[in-house]
Amino acid sequence: MLKIYTAHRGGLQLAPPGGELRVPAEAVWLDLPEPTFEETHAVESFLGIEVPTREDMEEIEISSRLYSEDGAVFLTAMVLARSETDQPELTPITFIMAGERLVTLRYDDPRPFPAFSLRAQRPGSGFSRGPVVLLGLLESVGDRAADILERLGADVDAISREIFEHGAGVNRGTDFQAVLSKVGRKGDLTSKARESLVSIGRIATFLMQAALDRDWARDTRARVKTLSRDVHSLTDHASFLASKIAFLMEATLGMIGIEQNAIIKIFSVAAVVFLPPTLIASIYGMNFEHMPELKWMLGYPWALGLMVLSAFLPYWYFKRRGWL
Repeated sequence: MLKIYTAHRGGLQLAPPGGELRVPAEAVWLDLPEPTFEETHAVESFLGIEVPTREDMEEIEISSRLYSEDGAVFLTAMVLARSETDQPELTPITFIMAGERLVTLRYDDPRPFPAFSLRAQRPGSGFSRGPVVLLGLLESVGDRAADILERLGADVDAISREIFEHGAGVNRGTDFQAVLSKVGRKGDLTSKARESLVSIGRIATFLMQAALDRDWARDTRARVKTLSRDVHSLTDHASFLASKIAFLMEATLGMIGIEQNAIIKIFSVAAVVFLPPTLIASIYGMNFEHMPELKWMLGYPWALGLMVLSAFLPYWYFKRRGWL
């Protein structure tokens, strides 16, 4: 449903829904979550622009995401949604700056939008003009990405301790297949967060020139530069986390290999330990007529003792060499 925000007491005010679909002249921010055809047509008629379709928003070319048309600036960013779940998604959101009015077009509800809406409706918040609302939304998306990266950093550190402090080996209590699955999920979330930050960074770069062309206020231009620097720093941090996650992925695979080798080593040692007793048992099981031990009273315990001794000696040798 179309949400219309107007300036009120130094902030924004959400206009109550009415029966007739009409955009008031004092509108500052027009939010279009999953818009209907009638809502899209009303916004197009009011601003004299053509609102992009969902297919246009999902185009990967930069020229399709950042452009100026009919006196308006169209900016499409990939914003992370459902980051708390095991299936985070990137959803395209288009910001349209038409004069002093902002239009947001989206088909999902990322957390920064409701959070920013509540903040902007506080009296004296300063969000009473379209460019300021645009920067506030982009900053909220960046802040949300920073929170996600902070949480990811803590999770990655916990996984690192789980891998390296417990070590590898049989019966060590670490399920490395589960660890590998967790590392993969963190890597997926990190890559999506980085892709979102890169798209916001491109918007900030594009806005620098647009701010000069449209003669935005000096403080607004300064906020665009600050946003660009912050997003660049977060992108570098996301790249660092991605490299750390790749290292943990390789380490986990190495630990799985070590664990498998330990299991194979146990079977190999067991085979070597039981080989001499098997040889002795085979010799005394041949039942030749002229075998001195067959009629010897201590022949049976002698054979058993010899088999035990022949099994113990390889085991003792392996243990002394540190192979077990």
